Amino acid sequence: MALPKTTRKKKPRAPARKKTGQTQFSFEGWQDWDGPTYHRFVQAARQDIYEQYKATDLVQDIYYWMKENGYSKTDITAAKKAPNHGVHTLGISCKLLNMGMPDYNKKHDEYWQSLAGTTGELKPTSDWVKNKVAELIEKGKVVVEEVKAEEKAKKNVYVPTIQERLKEQAFIQAEAIDEWLEGWVRDPKTFDPKGFNFKKHFQELNVTQAHARKLKAFYAHELEDYDELERMPTAGQLKKMSDHDADMWLQLKEGYAHLVKSDITKFRTAINELMAALDFVIDAAKATRKPRKPKVRSASKVVEKLKFLKVDEKFKLASISPDQIVGASELWVFNVKTRKLGRYVAENIDPTGQNRGNSGLSVKGTTIIGFNEAESIQKTLRKPDVQLKEFKDAGKVKLRKFLDEIATTDTKLNGRCNPDTVLLKVQ
Repeated sequence: MALPKTTRKKKPRAPARKKTGQTQFSFEGWQDWDGPTYHRFVQAARQDIYEQYKATDLVQDIYYWMKENGYSKTDITAAKKAPNHGVHTLGISCKLLNMGMPDYNKKHDEYWQSLAGTTGELKPTSDWVKNKVAELIEKGKVVVEEVKAEEKAKKNVYVPTIQERLKEQAFIQAEAIDEWLEGWVRDPKTFDPKGFNFKKHFQELNVTQAHARKLKAFYAHELEDYDELERMPTAGQLKKMSDHDADMWLQLKEGYAHLVKSDITKFRTAINELMAALDFVIDAAKATRKPRKPKVRSASKVVEKLKFLKVDEKFKLASISPDQIVGASELWVFNVKTRKLGRYVAENIDPTGQNRGNSGLSVKGTTIIGFNEAESIQKTLRKPDVQLKEFKDAGKVKLRKFLDEIATTDTKLNGRCNPDTVLLKVQ
């Protein structure tokens, strides 16, 4: 007969202590406490801090205690670099001292000595804390020195430049080419000067225009000796030379005496093929290179040097913001000194206002640019007070013929603005 199953009753789990990170203990009035009361209070405070704070939280109390007790920044930095393991008890003591716990309490010492099994006198808490902090500083100094050594080692590591890396890569890319040219050295008769597929080789090894320039430098002097052979002096010319110069020419001739002209022609063809292939890589890179986009300057930056009159009290005029000129189709200006009213008309008008490139008026330094010289004119106002009021009240349609109705001689505008020029309106 099967025994009935017994169900073990689960023991209720104790509720977890809420870790608030704060303790409510205060040492205010500790001087009036007797030894047992003080002892129980300190033990309870230690237990509360132990349960509510992690070691990583309590290290801040260690640094604060060090600062308040005259430790240097170097010592505090070293302590911060030290490993955090084993500092929980030290952090608790520092936190209690920071909360106002007395360093030494005589009543507590007397009570301690009266307990069964205790020996010796209680010493100030700071004595033990100072010993532990000293150990912490020493450990931190070791870490600081190790970090310095690592940083120094990193600084001493040589980092090749971009050009050095390109040259190293070019050496690798030249290996197959050198092996091909060695075929000419071994047997010029069977060597094929057009038997190397440069296009395939360059694609496989990712030869860029920067690599191609390095490769050209490698083979730039390969034909120098053969060029000299073609300029070999005659016997009569050699007799007129110094012994040293004549001997140099004869050594060159003797060094290549084993080669016939057709062999040299093959090698020259091979080098020329190589150079042509490298030039193609360089030229192709130039053709496909994206042009650098010009830096777009803001309108306020474009007009920052423009000279104009902001406000004129005599004619009661005020200039518009100069950055409105950039991209505008028209600009009206008035010179308060010459009493001339002018109208700049853009050479390339942007009717839909889509800010197309090179459209509308602009500014270069202190000069208006981008205007139509034939249509941009100015006229002198004989009655500026009246005519300027009419100008202010005129709409877009009336402004089209405003200058035509002024019975004075018109002159062309030159784009120059000065401190007497009021910027009236843009369209």
